[in-house]
Amino acid sequence: MLSLDLVGPAAPNVAGAMGAVVDAVTGCRFEVTDPASEEAVLARVLQVLLACVCGRAAPALSNRHVCAIVSTCFRVVQQAGTKGELLQRVSRQTMQEVIRCVFARLPDLDATVVADEQIASWKGHVLGAGELDNGRNDYVCLNSSGDEVGRGSSVAQDKTMMELFGVPCMVEILQFLCSLLNIAEDIEVKPRMNPIDFDEDVPLFALGLINSAIELSASSIHRHPKLLAFVQDELFHNLMHFGLSMSPLILSIVCSIVFTLFYHLHHELKLQIEAFFSCVILRLAQSRYGASYQQQEVALEALVDFCRQKEFMAEMYVNMDCDLQCSNIFEELANLLSKSAFPVNSPLSALNVLASDGLVAVIQAMAERTNSEPRHHDQTVPEISEYFPFWQLKCESNKDPDQWVKFVNQQKGIKRKLMVGVEIFNRDKKKGFEFLQGAHLLPEKLDPHNVALFFRYTPGLDKNLLGDYLGNHDEFSIQVLHEFSRTFDFKDMNLDAALRLFLETFRLPGESQKIQRILEAFSERYYEQSPQIFVNIDAALVLSYSVILLNTDQHNVRVKKKMTEEDFIRNNRRINGGNDLPREFLSEIYYSICRNEIKTIPEQGAGCSEMSFSCWVHLMWKSKRTSAYIVCNSCPFLDHDLFSIMAGSTIAAISVVFDNVEHEEVLTGCMDGFLSVAKLAAFYHLDDVLNDLVVALCKFTTLLNSTNTDDPVTAFGEDTKARMATEAVFTMATTYGDHIRSGWASIVECILKLQKIGILPARLTGNTSDDQDSSDLLTSKFASSSAAAPPVFPVSAPKKSYGLMGRFSQLLYYDPEEPRSQPTEEQLVAQRNASETARKCQIGAIFTESKFLQADSLSNLAKALIQAAGRPQKITSSLDDEGTAVFCLELLITITLKNRDRIVLLWQGVYEHIAHIVQSTVMPCNLVEKAVFGLLHICQRLLPYKENLVDDLLRSLQLILKLDARVADAYCENITLEVTRLVKANAIHIKSQMGW
Repeated sequence: MLSLDLVGPAAPNVAGAMGAVVDAVTGCRFEVTDPASEEAVLARVLQVLLACVCGRAAPALSNRHVCAIVSTCFRVVQQAGTKGELLQRVSRQTMQEVIRCVFARLPDLDATVVADEQIASWKGHVLGAGELDNGRNDYVCLNSSGDEVGRGSSVAQDKTMMELFGVPCMVEILQFLCSLLNIAEDIEVKPRMNPIDFDEDVPLFALGLINSAIELSASSIHRHPKLLAFVQDELFHNLMHFGLSMSPLILSIVCSIVFTLFYHLHHELKLQIEAFFSCVILRLAQSRYGASYQQQEVALEALVDFCRQKEFMAEMYVNMDCDLQCSNIFEELANLLSKSAFPVNSPLSALNVLASDGLVAVIQAMAERTNSEPRHHDQTVPEISEYFPFWQLKCESNKDPDQWVKFVNQQKGIKRKLMVGVEIFNRDKKKGFEFLQGAHLLPEKLDPHNVALFFRYTPGLDKNLLGDYLGNHDEFSIQVLHEFSRTFDFKDMNLDAALRLFLETFRLPGESQKIQRILEAFSERYYEQSPQIFVNIDAALVLSYSVILLNTDQHNVRVKKKMTEEDFIRNNRRINGGNDLPREFLSEIYYSICRNEIKTIPEQGAGCSEMSFSCWVHLMWKSKRTSAYIVCNSCPFLDHDLFSIMAGSTIAAISVVFDNVEHEEVLTGCMDGFLSVAKLAAFYHLDDVLNDLVVALCKFTTLLNSTNTDDPVTAFGEDTKARMATEAVFTMATTYGDHIRSGWASIVECILKLQKIGILPARLTGNTSDDQDSSDLLTSKFASSSAAAPPVFPVSAPKKSYGLMGRFSQLLYYDPEEPRSQPTEEQLVAQRNASETARKCQIGAIFTESKFLQADSLSNLAKALIQAAGRPQKITSSLDDEGTAVFCLELLITITLKNRDRIVLLWQGVYEHIAHIVQSTVMPCNLVEKAVFGLLHICQRLLPYKENLVDDLLRSLQLILKLDARVADAYCENITLEVTRLVKANAIHIKSQMGW
C-alpha cells in the first residue's frame, strides 16, 4: 500500500494512520525460530519504514515518528552486525535512504523562527556496548528504550515532536548521529559483532549519513536558525575532532562535509572555516606534525578542491588575513602548497603534483579575474597619524566594493604593523609598547583600557607573558586586569564555560598571589553578569578556585586518587552566603570538567594546535562578534596583493614540478600556470616577476645548454618539455614584451641557438610595405657586392642572394659535399616537430612589431642584441661567431628602422656598435658589409623624417672614411652608388655646411 502510494497526504485521518503504522512496526517484537526467518522479518521491517518516509503521505508523519523510524533502522543496523552480510548491507543502505528522504524535504519547508526554549537541547545519550548488542537469542525487540532518537522529557520538546515532520526531527537526527561519533571511541567490541574494524566503522557510517544529510539540505540550512546553530557548534566541533583521526577514510569524508558546508554556508561559518584549516588541514598536510603520507595526501586533495573554487583564496585573504583577530590563512595555505610541491630527498611524488595543481588553480583563477571589468581603482590607505580605537572599526557595507576594499586594505595595514609590534612585545614588553605607540596603535600615554583591548584582541601574544603581566601587583597592571575582564560577556554562561573562555586568552601563572588577583577579577565580572546564581562575589571566587583544583585533580597524571562527584559537592558546601549551591549546578560543572580539561598550559606549535574544548568555547564566543563574511565576486579587487605574496614561491614550485615530471598532462598544467603568472605579472606591472619567469623558462628550453650533440634539431624535436618551454617563452615575448627587461638577454640567446641549428623560418623578419623598395634595392646591391668581393671565406658565399633581414641558416650550415645517412622516420618526425615549434613561436613578430614596445623594453632588447653579437676581434674570427654577429646586426637594424619615431632611444647604441665593427675589421667580410650598407640604409630611411637628427646621421657616414683600405677597395663602387642615391633623394633635407 505504501509503495504504491495508495495513501496520499489528503487522505482522511492520514496522520493517525501513518503514526499507527510507524508505532506498530517500530514496536515489533517476535520470537526467533531460525536465523533466516529473523533476517527476512528485519529486512521487511526496513522496507516498510523506508516506504513510510519516501511515500506521498510522508509529510503527515510527526517529528516523533520520523525519529522513531531512524532509531529503529539504527537498531537493525546494530543487530545486523551479528547476522548475515546481506542484512548488514541492506540495513545500512536503508538507513542511508531514510536519512536522504528526511533531509531532502528541508528545501521545501518554510523558514522557521523559533525561540530557543521551544526545542530543548537533546543531551547526547550514551549507548553502552550492551545496548549495541541489542536483543537476546530467543526474541527480537525493536522498541528498546535506551537509544531512541529525540528521547526527552520536557513538555516543550514533547509538544514540538508531535508536530508535523519538519526541522525539529532533523536537529534530533543530526544530534543522534553526532552522538554516535562521540560514543564510538568508548565501545567495547564483542566477538559476535561484525569483524570490520569497529574504531573506523562506526564513525565512517555516522559520517556517511551526516554527509548525505548535509549534501541535500545545506543550501537551506541558513533559513532555519536552530539547525544552523547546531551545524555551527556541535556538528562542526565533531568534524574538527574527527578530522584528526588516523584514518584517511574518515578524514576524507570529514573534508567532503566541510567542503559542502563551506560552499553553501560560508557566510555563517567564518571562524569555523578558519579553525578547520588551522587545526586540521595545516596540521595534517605536513609531515612535521606527525601525519602519515595518506593523511597528507587526503588533506592536500581537500585543499586543492577548495582552491579550485575560483574565489576561495581571495575570500580567505579578505576575511582572514585582513581581519585583525584571525590568522593569515591565505599566506599559510599558499606557503603550504609551495613547500609541498618540492620533493624532499626523494623523486617527485603525487603530493608534489597535487600541490602544484593547487597553485596553478589559484593563479589561473586570478588570471581569469583580470578579464573582468571594470578594474577596481587602487585604494590608497592613508597612514595612521594618531591613535583611534581601531578594534571597533566596522565595514559600512560588505556588499559595496568601494566600501569593503578600502576597509580591508586599512585593516591589513594595521595588522601588518600590529604583528611586528607583537613580535617585539613577546621579546621585550617595554620596547613593544614603545613601537606600538610610535605606530599609533596605542595612545601616546598608555591607559589601562586600551592596553586591555590590545591584550584581549591581538592574536599571537605570548600567553605566558600575558598571564604574568595580568597577575602583577602594581596599580597599572591591576587596572589593566579589571579592564581586561570587562571585555568578556559571561551572560547566560555556566561558570565552567565562562572560566574556560577567560583562561583561554592567557596562561594562568603558577604564583598563588597572581592566581588570586586574576580569579578575583574574573569572579567580579561573572557575578556582575550572573547575579541570580550567587549571593556575592566571594561565592563565585571560591567556586572558581574549586573548579581550578578539580581540573588539576582530574587531569594531572600524578594525582592517583581522583576527586569524586560527592567530594566536589562536599568541598563546596555553604559557600553561597552560608547556603549550598544547587546540586545539579555543581554536578554539571563536575562532569563538564571531567570530560573536558581546562587547558592552563598553551599548546606548543602555535597555529597548528589541536582544537580543545576550551578553544572551541572561545571560538563560539568570538563567532557571535566577528565581522561579517565578505564575498568576493569575479573582479580583481585585491589580487595585486595576493599575487605579490605568492608569485615568487609559485614560480619556484611549479618549476620544480615541471623539471622533474614527464607526464604530458602535468606538463601542460605547469605551462598553464606559467602563462597565468606571466599574464598577472604584466597586468600588475610586476616586471621583476615576469623577467625571473622568462629566465627560468629559458633554461627549460635546453637552448642555452652548451652540450653539443651530433643532431641538435632531432634532439630538440624529441624533447616535449623543451618545445613546450620554448613556445611559452616566445608567447610571453610577443604578448607581454612591454614588461620584459633583463629577460631579453635570455630570449635573444634562445633565438641565436635556434638560428644556429637551422630551424628558424627562412625570412625571420619579413619586409613591411614602408621599406619594401629600399630593402629590395639593398638586397640586390648586397648580392652584387658579395659576388664582386674577394672570396676571403669561400664557405660563406651563399648560393642565393638574401636581404638585410634573413636567410642565415644557409650561410652557416652550408656544408661541403659530405655523404649523409638517411634520417629514420622518428628523426624526420622530430625534425618536423622542431620546425613546427619554431613556426608557432612567431619569433619574427618580436622585431617587426617592436614599434609597439615600451621605451624601456625596446632599449633592453637592443642592448641584448648588441651584447649577444659580441665584439669582433682584429684576428679572423670563426664562421659561427661571424654568422651570429651578422644575424644580430640584421635584427638590430630591423628594430632601428621599425622605430624611426623613437630613433633617439636607439641611435647611440646602434652607431657605436657599427663604428666598432668598421674600425676593427681589416678584411672584407659579411659583417662589415652589413654594417656599412646597413648604416647607409638607416640614413636613407630616416633623413626625410628626422630633421633634428640630420647632422648626426650624416656625421655617422664619416665611419666609411675609416674603413681599412682593403675593405674600402672591395665595396667602393657600391658605396659610391648608395651615397649618390642618398644625396639625390634627400638633397632638400641637407641644410648645413657640415652635412654637405
